[in-house]
Amino acid sequence: MDQKCTVGDSELIKASVDVMKNSYSPYSKFPVGAALLTNCGRIITGANVENASYGGTICAERSAFVSAVSQGYKDFTCIAISTNLASPASPCGMCRQFMVEFGNIKVILHSASTNSIETVELRDLLPKAFTPKSLTTYNEESKNSN
Repeated sequence: MDQKCTVGDSELIKASVDVMKNSYSPYSKFPVGAALLTNCGRIITGANVENASYGGTICAERSAFVSAVSQGYKDFTCIAISTNLASPASPCGMCRQFMVEFGNIKVILHSASTNSIETVELRDLLPKAFTPKSLTTYNEESKNSN
């Protein structure tokens, strides 16, 4: 993997476990914490927040990204995602698509209950992703066909 975290993986994992305690998950009882590392070394965290209408629920990964962007950050190197499952859990499809908007980053999947860790690249979780480049390519092709 060519992308490295400037903050140690263990520090990022600890931040994701710590924020998982702030999860609002009264319906699923499935707390998730995410810690996102900016390219300048700042850690931004997010927890899942459920809603009775379910569609209004926001996952921890998107919570972290929205918080980071709201603070002016748009370049990231790594995210750690923690759950209490025995095996590390992978982000849902919507979160994968949301994250890939900001490029290919290192993804650390962590089980807080067993301390199991899997490290992957985002592009491996979402092959053939629809990215901002897809729109640029489409717009260029449309312009050339007219």
